Amino acid sequence: MYHAHFRGTHYETGFRWGSLLLKHQNIILENIPFEITQERIDYALSCLPIYERFYPEITEEIQGLADGQNCDVRILQAVLFNMYSMPPACNCSCFAFTTGQEILLGRNSDFLTEIEKLNMNVIYRLTDGAYSFNGNTTAFVEVEDGVNEQGLAAGLTSVYPVQRKPGFNAGLLLRYLLEKCKNVSEAISCLHQLPIASAQTLTLADTSGEIALVECNSECIEVTTSLSNTHSFVCDTNTFHLTKMTEYNRIGIDDWFAEKRFQTLLSALQDNKNFNLIFAQKLLSGEYGFLCQYDRSTGKDTVWSVIYDLKQHKIYRSEGNPGRRSFKEDFRFRF
Repeated sequence: MYHAHFRGTHYETGFRWGSLLLKHQNIILENIPFEITQERIDYALSCLPIYERFYPEITEEIQGLADGQNCDVRILQAVLFNMYSMPPACNCSCFAFTTGQEILLGRNSDFLTEIEKLNMNVIYRLTDGAYSFNGNTTAFVEVEDGVNEQGLAAGLTSVYPVQRKPGFNAGLLLRYLLEKCKNVSEAISCLHQLPIASAQTLTLADTSGEIALVECNSECIEVTTSLSNTHSFVCDTNTFHLTKMTEYNRIGIDDWFAEKRFQTLLSALQDNKNFNLIFAQKLLSGEYGFLCQYDRSTGKDTVWSVIYDLKQHKIYRSEGNPGRRSFKEDFRFRF
């Protein structure tokens, strides 16, 4: 896993990163695990006005990245804006729970082993009006889980879309929330105002103890603050489970055992009476049932696992499959 620390404006961080990669002969467009078709280019162009209106800083960062790489920004946009809206795979597992003593958000990132060496942990300290954050990603500018300086933590899972409209995709949507929102309620408010393109779940938690599961796509948003009547937790994988969203599930696709993983999370969280860091680590490591036990020969695996401890203001990460690699605390970012 690469570790990158970005400072400056959005454009400056993009340009410096793109230039550094080029200097070391790392060409972004040579490491994309899917074909960049005309359909993808056209769809990205339809999304561009939305990002320019609601999130112009990210278009500046992508322009900086393209300038640093000496590549066509339209091709880079076609890569980034299409992710999750035209997904090559649907994966990942996430949960959050809160008690009087604990507030934790945990996430496994499941993805293709062929590009796992390109996965990144990033710290952004931007100077043009954004909260600083620590996050993890398989896709450069996009972020799949993270926590910001205000103590808002978020994690995503992708859901195979049944429709596609211009708008924010999951990775840029989550990053927007980390840069702009102080807490869960602000994040949910933003989600109701932004055009959404892809289908996804978003797990949210903050240092006040507020948690939420958001299931959303381009047509609908549904939110819950707990999946239990007795204690406060949420969990999600790569299918919708909230009532209004289940009609958007797509049948017959390879969703990497999404329902099996969801039932593992749900059962463990319903039955456990001792929510703490050790429980979270064991759950993510597969000790309560199938969650990360992929056959790597199929090209699939859990490529990192992370826990955001919002009560203690700490971050723990396993840079690989947590069933084989231990969690280590990341001391570089305080919130």
